[in-house]
Amino acid sequence: MDARQLRYFLAIVDEQGFNRAAERLHLAQPSLSQAIRTLERDLGVELFHRIGRRAVLTEAGHALIEPARQVLRDLDTTRSTVRSVAGLRTGRVEVASMPSQSVEPLSAMITRFHQRHPGVLVVIQACFTPQSVVDAVRGGKAEVGLLGAADDVAMPGVRVHRVEQQPFVLVAPPGSELGSDGCVRREELAGAKVIAAPLGNRMRHVVDEIQAAGVDLRIVVETAHREAILPLVLNGVGVAVMTQSWAWIARRAGARVLDLDPPSSLRISLVHRRGRLTPGAHDFVATALDEERG
Repeated sequence: MDARQLRYFLAIVDEQGFNRAAERLHLAQPSLSQAIRTLERDLGVELFHRIGRRAVLTEAGHALIEPARQVLRDLDTTRSTVRSVAGLRTGRVEVASMPSQSVEPLSAMITRFHQRHPGVLVVIQACFTPQSVVDAVRGGKAEVGLLGAADDVAMPGVRVHRVEQQPFVLVAPPGSELGSDGCVRREELAGAKVIAAPLGNRMRHVVDEIQAAGVDLRIVVETAHREAILPLVLNGVGVAVMTQSWAWIARRAGARVLDLDPPSSLRISLVHRRGRLTPGAHDFVATALDEERG
């Protein structure tokens, strides 16, 4: 068994099939299949059930995913350490982030990090719920994660650093008569049309809380993509609960940004795996936390 075989195995898992994995790896599909069969022989177990043209993970295949990612991560750590000792500041940092946090504070974190380490590539993976961020970090798809969640969300298996509290705001069309004093109260949203995030998202939780308080509002659009929300608001489809990080973008676009009464906020956390980090990821975390604490 070697690192190449493990990379091939994880490519099939991530791409959900041999053909797409072969395309990503720029390999002939028969060569990829042969490499996986060799890996299965080395391990003494089947990793995939071959059902026609489909390949379905066996229990052994599922069990191999996290150890395989860890092996490759440790190999990358070794390589990065050697490069670091040689005086090179190159490599990559993989960060899993919810879209709202990619606007802020992640963009500011990346800016500070690149000022110190311009040769390191930062790759952002979009995750739409706090749990998906934790899963990406715990499973080895990313070393660092940034998420926004309620205070009581459990995050086992990762190290958690609290970064900031970010209030929620209501974004309304330019001509909206809501909140003439810059603040909108729950009862004022009676009869409103709302563009909401999917279930499991903290923005959606705020909308559900307002409904649970007896306010008769109607969800007319559900989307996980924050980039779609603002155009919908500007076109008068409805109002939306968003995080404060989007406020300046919404105002520049012409939307109204209103405080919520009673207020509600999102706790932003930086998370990373418990094992040793690669030098790039270690420096990224240190840069982010130094700034927040300083």
